[in-house]
Amino acid sequence: MKVIICGAGQVGWQIARHLSGERNDVTIVDSDPELVRRAMDTLDVQGVSGFASYPEVLDRAGAPDADMIIAATYSDEVNMVTCQVAHSVFGVNRKIARLRSQAYLTAIYSDLYRRDHMPIDVVISPEREVAAAALQRLSAPAAFDTELFIDGQAQLLGIALDAECPVLHTPLRQLTDLFSTLRVMVVGVRREGMLFVPDAGDQLFEGDEAYIFSHVEDVTRTMEVFGKVIRKQERVVIVGGGNVGLAVARVLEDRKSRVRAKVIERNRQCAELAAESLERTIVLHGDGLNVGLLAEAGVARADAMLAVTDDDKTNMLAAVRAKSEGCPYAIALINDPTLVPMMGALGIDAYINPRATTVSSILRHIRHGRVRSVYSIGDADAEVIEAEVLSTSPLAGKTINELDFPEGVLVGAIRKGAEIMRPIGKTRIDEGDVIAIFALTKDVPEVERLMQVSIDFF
Repeated sequence: MKVIICGAGQVGWQIARHLSGERNDVTIVDSDPELVRRAMDTLDVQGVSGFASYPEVLDRAGAPDADMIIAATYSDEVNMVTCQVAHSVFGVNRKIARLRSQAYLTAIYSDLYRRDHMPIDVVISPEREVAAAALQRLSAPAAFDTELFIDGQAQLLGIALDAECPVLHTPLRQLTDLFSTLRVMVVGVRREGMLFVPDAGDQLFEGDEAYIFSHVEDVTRTMEVFGKVIRKQERVVIVGGGNVGLAVARVLEDRKSRVRAKVIERNRQCAELAAESLERTIVLHGDGLNVGLLAEAGVARADAMLAVTDDDKTNMLAAVRAKSEGCPYAIALINDPTLVPMMGALGIDAYINPRATTVSSILRHIRHGRVRSVYSIGDADAEVIEAEVLSTSPLAGKTINELDFPEGVLVGAIRKGAEIMRPIGKTRIDEGDVIAIFALTKDVPEVERLMQVSIDFF
């Protein structure tokens, strides 16, 4: 498939990395020649310098015979015009645009993106994706990463293992014998910075980060087995009242289980807007790093603190300060992936990577056929792919033991009919089953081949 990616920033670069690694014909476009050069030097892609919305630039990038265009520049307007030019001038079949401004995303204006108006097939809102990720983190406060799969019936949990974990030094195959009714599968382990898929004989050690699939009904028990306690979230302090913080506060207000949220926002205009938009949430104007203001917000009595300003360092320091004041759980929004290794040393419980959430969202729409969901792990180290098994798939009719999966691939959960199952070697995969597969990035192309949902479907 021939794909043009407009924008060579963090998101565009990661998407190009994924698609070029799967032997697609990728061209990246950016107005900054240095970013284009970096992409061409590090990835198997072609590059064009220039403004993506210019027809001449898209022509040089190969738009006349492109199958897809992904507009992910820093400007909403450039992304929108790029899709319009790609459609009207070059007839590109599929167009994806990243739009940040909420003004373009109001539901009552959704007709704007119809094919006969502004022809954008998929609109990605990073801020909405990040807000959803923040709410997922709050739903599993003892996990550093989490995502739902298979219509919300299976949950991926990222759990940092400490000395209190009861199952340290236990071969994974013994977990099945020890907890026979627990529908859980350890699919990935990060040890000393290296992510790998464990074998049945592997053990877990203190300091490991384990990625675990669990049935949603078994999440509480799963967390206990791995040494974590889930606390009910009744009081939440949000530092940052911009679009992300406001979206999270709105969802918390609408929940049936009452959650008392307080928002701290440094910008007065932004704070006033948040106060007008929220009904039950208290909005405080001031610096989220101010000890007195954090005390006024009740951070010491809060069950969780969420720092989602547009500054990584502010978010990290706010999380550290909240922990020092007695808050048991702190989440920080981190754009710069090089800061992530500092999270553990600083005592920050979880982080949200906007780039990873946006990349996951875009990949979800790129993977065609019967792929239902894609989730990017870490700094694009691995993916979880959820898909329906086709009758023509090499998987159909075989047991897991009979399948020749690469070493970096493991089935995490299977739904047969209405039942979610923990996969074992003799589990048979049939047509119509929905499966969630954990795959290291290098093995994703092989997973797509086995699922017969390659993006060559186009």
